[in-house]
Amino acid sequence: MSGDSRPSERAQQMRAKAEELEQAAQHATDPAERQRLKDRAMRIREKTEQENGRGSGTMDPM
Repeated sequence: MSGDSRPSERAQQMRAKAEELEQAAQHATDPAERQRLKDRAMRIREKTEQENGRGSGTMDPM
């Protein structure tokens, strides 16, 4: 089952990075920088969802 932990670990790292970017956006004084950071965080979250599915495996297969 070590193969299963790798994608979820990567997803967790990507979510943490998105969270860091959102925190940085909150503290940014330049509106353009704030928007850039928010957009980057959103792209990371979208990519995470695409790679791991929404809810990371919480969907019922039946």
